[in-house]
Amino acid sequence: QVQLVESGGGLVQAGGSLRLSCAASGSIFSINAMGWYRQAPGKQRELVAAITSGGSTNYADSVKGRFTISRDNAKNTVYLQMNSLKPEDTAVYYCSGTDGMYDYWGQGTQVTVSS
Repeated sequence: QVQLVESGGGLVQAGGSLRLSCAASGSIFSINAMGWYRQAPGKQRELVAAITSGGSTNYADSVKGRFTISRDNAKNTVYLQMNSLKPEDTAVYYCSGTDGMYDYWGQGTQVTVSS
């Protein structure tokens, strides 16, 4: 089992920045990729950014150049640095990890960007 706990969400004005953190515990040795997803009201959950155990990253087109995903293996933590935030980035952000067989999810953290 893997437990994921997100933190760092909040209210920010458009153009501002936030950094989300996702702390992993449990059988983390099995995790080979981590990602951040978001879900806005009335919309489907979408992938924002992902990072593999080897450090390869990919991003949704809507956040490229503004968001950066990174990981600190010593702290078992994945980060999402979000810059130049826009009102359309408002959503609940979820951390996810996969071992290729199961997907693990955190409880989510709310990000609200005011115009």
